Amino acid sequence: MGVNSMNLFLRLHTGGITLVKLTVNGKAVSVDAADDTPLLWALRDHLKLNGTKFGCGAALCGACTVHVDGEPTRSCSLPLSAVAGRRITTIEGISAKGLHPVQRAWIEHDVPQCGYCQSGQIMSAVALLNKNKKPTDAEIDAAMSGNLCRCGTYQRIRAAIHTAAGKGKGSSNSKASAMTNANVSTKKSGT
Repeated sequence: MGVNSMNLFLRLHTGGITLVKLTVNGKAVSVDAADDTPLLWALRDHLKLNGTKFGCGAALCGACTVHVDGEPTRSCSLPLSAVAGRRITTIEGISAKGLHPVQRAWIEHDVPQCGYCQSGQIMSAVALLNKNKKPTDAEIDAAMSGNLCRCGTYQRIRAAIHTAAGKGKGSSNSKASAMTNANVSTKKSGT
């Protein structure tokens, strides 16, 4: 059975509304919505998974990032019909208790300020670490480049990713050391 035939079995058309079957956070679900309904709104309005945020509606800011078959994907512009039969993971699905290593590192580094972009940032970071256990700064910057942070916490985001990866770059101890070094430099320069 080809992919197109499989999609026909997975989608039952009735009066402009489609019953789309997919797996969200490990659970088989069905969503009754128009084919062109963005995945974001299916998640938020139909499945009541509100952790994924609406930012721009044009797949430019990354606030709506989810994983589709393990790949970070902007859900605000992805039609529901494109995800029939696929695996979707939202921020609610990466850890039932909020104890994913990336989430713990986010807390350790006080990454969020307004917090609005954080679910998308975390989803992109998790996807990066699933593929690359020890990313460099350049690899982190490349993987996170599609996620905008209005508060500008990019350095803390990078440090948190290093901590989650086990590198400890920018971890609490490194921050304390950096602050001590900055204080010593300031005292030496007389400022």
